[in-house]
Amino acid sequence: MIAIIINPIAGGARPEAARGRAELAAAVLAASREEGEVFVTERKGHARELAVAALARGVRLIVAWGGDGTINEVGSAVAFGQTPLGIVPAGSGNGLASDLRVSRRPDRALVEALGAAPRAIDAGELGGRLFFATAGVGFDAHIASCFDRDIVGRRGFTTYLRISTRELLAYRPSTFRVCQDSGTCERRALLVTFANASQFGNGARIAPGARLDDGVLDLVVFEEVSRLRTLCAVPRLFAGRVTGVRGWSIEQIERAAIESDRPMRFHVDGEPVDGGTRLEARVHPGALKVCVR
Repeated sequence: MIAIIINPIAGGARPEAARGRAELAAAVLAASREEGEVFVTERKGHARELAVAALARGVRLIVAWGGDGTINEVGSAVAFGQTPLGIVPAGSGNGLASDLRVSRRPDRALVEALGAAPRAIDAGELGGRLFFATAGVGFDAHIASCFDRDIVGRRGFTTYLRISTRELLAYRPSTFRVCQDSGTCERRALLVTFANASQFGNGARIAPGARLDDGVLDLVVFEEVSRLRTLCAVPRLFAGRVTGVRGWSIEQIERAAIESDRPMRFHVDGEPVDGGTRLEARVHPGALKVCVR
């Protein structure tokens, strides 16, 4: 039995797209001669609820059709278990799916998920929340929060880009204490990101050398020199050459923590979360099984 969980508005789609997505999922199941169930989410957190219920019914595969947030909800339910996750990317960024080279064609992604053998990838954890692509504090978390509450126009990459451009003009770096076994250092940073995947999505490679199955996270700290230099560095982010940007540092870690004098808002796979003054991060090697080709 297969469970396919669809976010009907992922990637800026209109609600009426739900029917077409569900019909396509049912058609692929029928063509593959697989028994399955197709579900459409109705609210935030619903994908996780549906995944937990599907696990209780003993399904052999759960497919998440949506963006990084939907994949995070389903992945968090199946992590540390034997039931693998399939992915149909349909979000604004699709960072995890891009690193896994999942097809952007929904029919092809579904067929490949149904036929692929499971493989294990790592999961990260920040502030007690699992993530599979990236998580962090600072500007990326601020943008995730703005994007989450923005109700003007359709969600999607265009909206994300508009918000990022607007907020970058006024956003100011914060002071964080980054704690590791080697000691604690204070950093005035635009962002502090833990990367399991190499990118936020849409080709924005925050940690070009990150690998999903290497048993570590890439800790990225960007201490801004000037806003002009930051703007000039944006093309290098998309070209995968941020390691040469002044103020940019990347190191591999298994555990770390971030401290601040004020409670921190952080994000996990683009979903904003309110945290405390200390956030602990760690990697869980091989915690998630995925069915991709």
